[in-house]
Amino acid sequence: MPHRLRIISASRSPASSGLLPMPGSPSASWALYRARLASIFQNAEASVLVAFWLFGLINNVLYVVILSAAQDLVGSEVPKGLVLLADVLPSFVAKLVAPYFIHRVPYPIRVVFFAVISSVGMLMLALTPSDKSIGSKMAGVMLASLSSGGGELSFLGLTHYYGHMSLAAWGSGTGAAGLLGAGLYVVLTDWLGFSVKDSLLASAYLPVIMLISFFLILPRRPLCEAAKAQEYRPLRDDDEAGPQSVDDVPTVNAASSLLAPGPAVASAALSDTGEDSLSKMGANLRRAKSLFIPYMLPLLLVYLAEYIINQGVSPTLLFPLESSPFRELRDFYPMYGFLYQLGVFISRSSIAFIRVRHLYPASLLQVANLVLLTLHSLLNFIPSVYVVFIIVFWEGLLGGGVYVNTFAEIMENVPFSEREFSLGATSVSDSAGICIAGFVSMAMEVWLCNYQVQHGRDWCKKIKVG
Repeated sequence: MPHRLRIISASRSPASSGLLPMPGSPSASWALYRARLASIFQNAEASVLVAFWLFGLINNVLYVVILSAAQDLVGSEVPKGLVLLADVLPSFVAKLVAPYFIHRVPYPIRVVFFAVISSVGMLMLALTPSDKSIGSKMAGVMLASLSSGGGELSFLGLTHYYGHMSLAAWGSGTGAAGLLGAGLYVVLTDWLGFSVKDSLLASAYLPVIMLISFFLILPRRPLCEAAKAQEYRPLRDDDEAGPQSVDDVPTVNAASSLLAPGPAVASAALSDTGEDSLSKMGANLRRAKSLFIPYMLPLLLVYLAEYIINQGVSPTLLFPLESSPFRELRDFYPMYGFLYQLGVFISRSSIAFIRVRHLYPASLLQVANLVLLTLHSLLNFIPSVYVVFIIVFWEGLLGGGVYVNTFAEIMENVPFSEREFSLGATSVSDSAGICIAGFVSMAMEVWLCNYQVQHGRDWCKKIKVG
């Protein structure tokens, strides 16, 4: 009796199942690893991979730079959750409402618009004097956030036209954005001694790379053909050209591909011509409801927990300077951000090799991280900052893994005609979790800091605006 691809018999070897053996095992070899890599990238177009990697990088990097600079922007007297809310609330609103109408706006217009407002927002943020109103800084943050949210749902929808590897490249790029944004800010401000203003000003020019990626690197054939048909009709991948069932796919080839075709059979995309707008809205709302439990909720939970950690708890995870590698108390926060983003980058880049099909366990582990670090902030029982470094890195691994595997599951299991909407609609979950975390962390940071001061640890009150 044939096995379905989603079930792998325990008696089958890693080689026969298409999975890589553990390093050091008897069946492991460099030849096998090279063959696996070749099978993953054999049908991938290099220009598509580069373009989507850069989309993910540039669309998310400014968001990370802003969060890394949160402490320098507002100091210790203002909760970092305020910066988080300004950095995510416009993005959340864009993701919430845009999937229902943004398909009417051509992709080239979207990309230009998002690049422009992103640069304008960063220029406002960088050029506002440190002694001026925080409100003007937050206005710049909100413009950059609007660009990031609209860009994310647009580029996720765009992956539907370019196949599974475009999603992997996007996921890796977003992970690299976290690593580059947090790492660059640490290097410029801590190691090289650049001012906060100069560091932010340099980042305002990064959206130009997004324009180069879309107009010069990305192959335009799929979008041009869709435009000729006067509709956004996703082109079928080669492996979805016919009514092929999962059982008809050779096991090794399917398991070795980035995202093996799931049980759902790809169906032809239906034209929107002639459909009533209200009926389409109702259909999309029903689709969104069906996405909530399997995809939206675990993504919301993991982001809720990790951003309460990042913005509400980590500003209070301080240690005596003599027992740390830092010279100033302000150095702890950017380093936590860098280690978190390092974990995110690694896990988001691992989708071609490691699949996590059960999303809820990782989300609950993230909640456990939140509980652990909150208890330490109150009780001060973790003996070394290096232990906190490891926990924050693990936090990033969990968050990035849930993110990219959520969209991978949608690519595999949602019918072909509904994927573009589903990818964009599900992206609202991470922003929803971050928005809730922003409100919670504003109160949580103040409470934790005041508790520490009452118990003889006043480090959190000694950090000033950069």
